[in-house]
Amino acid sequence: MQKLEFEASWDKSLSSKDRKEIEEIFLQTYKTESQDILLTPICQAVNHKSELLITVLVHNFSEEEITFYNKKLAYMENENFLAEHTFTLQTLKIKPKVSMPWTFIFPVESLKNYATFQNGYLVIINN
Repeated sequence: MQKLEFEASWDKSLSSKDRKEIEEIFLQTYKTESQDILLTPICQAVNHKSELLITVLVHNFSEEEITFYNKKLAYMENENFLAEHTFTLQTLKIKPKVSMPWTFIFPVESLKNYATFQNGYLVIINN
């Protein structure tokens, strides 16, 4: 059965309001299992460096641990590519049948268009 976990630094710093929101999203989406990995949107923002911050709930429905080593992700809105970046995250390892929130930071140079934050989602681009 799918289980929600938080990376250690998230577990310590997450507000109770944000934790509750993530738990609710998990309860609404953990039975999807239409694919091995599902990235469910939580929120999108731009930081003080104009980088795009995309927070998702990463569902690993597979039987294998997943990592984000040299994985290309794209942020899309209404079928349009707005940002694309290859991530190598040493600390992000998601065990089988585990869902975990994570924020992917797209550098300014990876942005192709202005984000409206409406109907946005992340996709993994297979190399």
